[in-house]
Amino acid sequence: MLPRRPAPIRRGSGGRLALGLAALPAAAALGWLACSTFLIPNRMRLPPALPGDQRDMDSVAGRLSYYTAGPAVTTAPVAEASLPPLLLIHSVNAAASAYEVRPLYEAARAKRTVYALDLPGFGFSERSRREYTPRLMTDAIHAMVEEIRRVHGEGPIDAIALSLGAEFLARAAVEAPDTFRSIALVSPTGLDSRGPYDGPPGSTRGKSALYGAFSFPVWGRAVFDLLNTRPSARYFLEKAWGSKNIDEGLRDYDYVTAHQPGAEHAPFYFVSGFLFSRDITRVYRQLRLPVLVIRGIRGDFTDYGQLDMMAARPNWTVRVFPTGAFPHFEVPDEVDRAYDSFVAGSMPVRFADPVD
Repeated sequence: MLPRRPAPIRRGSGGRLALGLAALPAAAALGWLACSTFLIPNRMRLPPALPGDQRDMDSVAGRLSYYTAGPAVTTAPVAEASLPPLLLIHSVNAAASAYEVRPLYEAARAKRTVYALDLPGFGFSERSRREYTPRLMTDAIHAMVEEIRRVHGEGPIDAIALSLGAEFLARAAVEAPDTFRSIALVSPTGLDSRGPYDGPPGSTRGKSALYGAFSFPVWGRAVFDLLNTRPSARYFLEKAWGSKNIDEGLRDYDYVTAHQPGAEHAPFYFVSGFLFSRDITRVYRQLRLPVLVIRGIRGDFTDYGQLDMMAARPNWTVRVFPTGAFPHFEVPDEVDRAYDSFVAGSMPVRFADPVD
């Protein structure tokens, strides 16, 4: 029997295989780019996030949209005589909206007139391609407060803000202290152990190179769509909740509000750090009105390394719940009682002397 000859070596086959494998990520990227451009709907019908009246107004921060509701006509005079209007500010993320404050809105509307603002770049507010900064967001809050005071008179109002919205509300309260009676900050940013943040006034933690990478016109919208698939919406909410028991209504609304024209513009400034203030520790220290902090203990948002320092100040109150970063969704009644107790027990209090 003749010995079997070895199979011939096909020169270059390993190189072609390597090139083929290397081309797979590029092909996948091109495929997703085509899918984003031609298949993913980015003009979905956006329903109102909250009940009540939805209104628009022009402002220095562009066109702003907000919701408002209040007690029934028969009880409104009694409610408004004891409680000023309440302003609610949602957080900032890839799919933020006023839906994030829905349980707070629902609880408050039975007791007083409540307003919920769509921050610039989100919801029904203007989503144009422009620079999104803490200054823009703070100016939007000032404009909303002036609209509330135009309707209800010049008295100070109460306000609650969620997550990064807390930084904007705190800055507004420092800049116009007479317009606020109290503020509550739910899962506020800027109090983590990487601080204190005592940078130059008005500075941010933004990275221009990162913004350029995210917002490059060829792939910017495709990257944003990748961050806002239905599975990714659930993934990010589970990280915030620290649990799989998320609010399904919020997840559904996140998907729809992220699939609107211009929905990517503000989030790109967010993920690039331009909406995080480098001077926020100084801003928090300058607050002289009553401040309530509400936070949870689960999920990715549990680093409050600087909160003890702030909690030692006489005008700060801290309430901790066994929840994730959205305690008002998980234990709405307990949060509502804690807020009512804070408002009833701390009024009228204003601290003129710094405690630094």
